[in-house]
Amino acid sequence: MRVLLIEDNPELAEAIAEYFRHQGHPLDWVNSAEKAESVLQYQSFDMLVLDINLPGKNGDQLLKAMRKRGDPTPVLVLTARSAIDDRVSVLDLGADDYLVKPFDSRELMARCRALLRRERGLASNEIRCGNLVFQPDANRVLINGQEVEFRQREIQLLECFLRDLDHIVTKEKIYQRVYTFDEAPTPNAVEQNVARLRKKLTGSSLVIKTVRGLGYLAHVDD
Repeated sequence: MRVLLIEDNPELAEAIAEYFRHQGHPLDWVNSAEKAESVLQYQSFDMLVLDINLPGKNGDQLLKAMRKRGDPTPVLVLTARSAIDDRVSVLDLGADDYLVKPFDSRELMARCRALLRRERGLASNEIRCGNLVFQPDANRVLINGQEVEFRQREIQLLECFLRDLDHIVTKEKIYQRVYTFDEAPTPNAVEQNVARLRKKLTGSSLVIKTVRGLGYLAHVDD
């Protein structure tokens, strides 16, 4: 789950970013709607967490513009407005959920995960691929019913491949889904991370093949 946070309060933004990264989810932060619009021109995200009260162009305007151009990215709005009319207003503009400040980062994370499950049509928080079970909410992987320890980067890569089973996953897509703006991974670093992931998947039904010149293909080996 790669998230873009649009929040002008640096202390709050840093706290959210630290919590998400600790949970194994890459998060990028910008402090204005204008910067968010610039980033969204070339980078896609699994979800936006949007403060509705921003300096300059406000969050309402950014959300309205996104939906007008057909951008379906799930948006969770952060707001200090607790009145029902305000909450109804942002939902009618196209927000998928909202959270009233102050809030607990654990609830924010839980709401983000729930939105992604809904957006991907998942009724459960488990993804099953043959004898492999992935529990993204807990960052747990089980193979033949036994838990296998994965590093955060390996979990992020696994989720990336599971989202595109039986489809080519390019290195560019891995860069976009797994790494933040502050990171500058080399092709060799990606290859090393994929190699480590393959090793951890030994004995599972999930196979990751290299497609020369294109990227990788993950599939379930029956």
